[in-house]
Parts: sequence; C-alpha cells; structure tokens
Amino acid sequence: MKLAVVLFNLGGPDSIEAVRPFLRNLFADPAIIRLPSILRYPLARFIAARRAGVARGMYERIGGRSPLLAETEAQALALTALLAKDGTAARCFIAMRHWHPFTVEAAMAVKAWAPDRIVLLPLYPQYSTTTTASAFDEWNRAARKIHLSTPQTQICCYPWEQGFIAAEAQLVVGALKRRKPGLAYRVLFSAHGLPKRIVDKGDPYQWQVEKTVDAILRQLAEPIDWQVCYQSRVGPLEWIGPPTDEEIRRTGKEGKGVIVVPIAFVSEHSETLVELDLDYGEHLVREARVPDYIRVSTVRTHLRFIEGLARLVIAASQSASVTCAKTRICPAPMCCGFLP
Repeated sequence: MKLAVVLFNLGGPDSIEAVRPFLRNLFADPAIIRLPSILRYPLARFIAARRAGVARGMYERIGGRSPLLAETEAQALALTALLAKDGTAARCFIAMRHWHPFTVEAAMAVKAWAPDRIVLLPLYPQYSTTTTASAFDEWNRAARKIHLSTPQTQICCYPWEQGFIAAEAQLVVGALKRRKPGLAYRVLFSAHGLPKRIVDKGDPYQWQVEKTVDAILRQLAEPIDWQVCYQSRVGPLEWIGPPTDEEIRRTGKEGKGVIVVPIAFVSEHSETLVELDLDYGEHLVREARVPDYIRVSTVRTHLRFIEGLARLVIAASQSASVTCAKTRICPAPMCCGFLP
C-alpha cells in the first residue's frame, strides 16, 4: 500500500518580501478573524500593512526568513525514514496554511503520486479551531477543487501521545540538569495564546495544553515548581492566561531562575527564536532581574517524538479515524471534531 502522509503547519515567510503577503493570508483566515469575507479581506489587508514593518524587523533578527519550512522538512524526512524502516511504503507531503507550499500545492502533489490512502497529520499536538480545524478545512477545499477522492484519515490531536510526552520530558530533564547550584527555579510551560472568547465557545486547546503538562509532570522523577502560561498576545481582546511575560516578571521578583518550555510548538520558529530567546531571554530577563534563564528546545526531530508520529500514522492507515483515544478525548461541551 502506498501511503501519503500530509504534514500540516502554519507556514512562514521565506523572505523579507514575503512578510506582508504572509500576514495578509494569516489574517484572511476565517478561523483567525471570524467575520464575513466582505469585511475580513479588507481588514486582513489593513492589518498586514500596519504590522508588516514590525514583522519584517522580527524576521531580520533570525536571518530574513522563517525556519519553519526547513524544520518541517527535517521532520518529514525523519518520519519517512522511520516508517520505511518498519516496512511502510510512505511519502510525506507538507501543507502550509498561510505560505508556500500551500495546501493546494500539497494536494496536487499527493494526487500526482496516486497513493492508496492518505493520512492527515497536523503538527499541532493540541487541537484548536484556529489551527487544526483550519488546516483540515483548507485541505478539504483543496481536495474538492482538484477532485482528490483517495480514502483518507485525519489524526485529530495527540496531546498526551507517549512519544511526544517522552521527548518533552527528556528535554525538561536536560534543562533541570543545567540549573545553577543553590538557585531555585520555576518551569514555565509556555503555549501560544488564544482569545478567551474562542475557548469559551468550546475550543479544547487550553484544556489539552494543560493535559499535556500533566502528562509531562508524571514523567519527571522530582517535583518541580511549575506554571502553564501563554504567549504571543495581539490586539485588544481578552486572551487566556496567565501571560508568559508576566510569569517571568513574577518569577524574577521572587528571585528564582526561569526554565521556559515551549509546550505547543514542535518546531523552532519566530515565536521561539524571537519571542522566547530574544525578547524574553535577552531583554525581559534583565528588566525582571531573573538570575538565570534556560530555554528548552522544541521537540523537532527528537527520536521519541518521531516514533510517536509513526505510531499515529500506522494506526491511522488501518482505521477510519484516530486520535490518542478510541473516542473523543475532550469533555463536553468541548469538541475536537472527533468521535461523539
């Protein structure tokens, strides 16, 4: 059986010139700005024009482009090799939501390869309507457009998949070994934030993030001082919290070191390399008088993480539906779009 595995991610600009159109695509996504298209598209153009200058400056600080595609390509190669080792004839395709390779490009490549089955694998461990659901909706539109009717399975989410959790736990343990003797530390599990109104409407993302952290804590051999927090707030809306920057300030006031774990990102990109490393790690920690700052890597191509993805793919190739449980994992009224 020829198996196509489609890896979904957000995407990022591949040059400084691409920053503004990338932002326009991002804010034109109906999952991001929930307005009718007649209002959403002009607003997206306005926001992109207004934020392009700051965003260009951000990407200039990390080499003039997003590293997300290269990171995802490395994960695709690692996953393909591991599946081949287990005897699965699989090929990975990359579908970015807001920049090249766009989802329709991936769908066309999959159709040309003519697989027997397709597995849709979001690189978002925790489900959200703003990420996973948006990616699946775009894939379905693209598949209809090019008349791609190959049987497919969606992997909804995997917030406590054992390989993902093992990889995160190993990275946290490695950071704990780097602590300075005699200094107390707080571990901040930082995830991308969401407007509170989205969560209030039943989006399970925050609940799943917290369950991911619970699973990691159970893997640690020692108790730690910890906090779940959320980064990347934009706009005037109320966002879920507490905010990561405020938690760093609070920890600094208590005279403790900070260990930051990017818990909802599986690849390095602007929010880790700029926000966590530069804005927080170089500037905020001095302002907040944090005595030590350790930033844990994302799981990237960690063997345990890739092994977990491979298990999910193999299970999905043999089933009409798959997640980290046989039934819906989110409590009512939350819904991750899976089995009732």
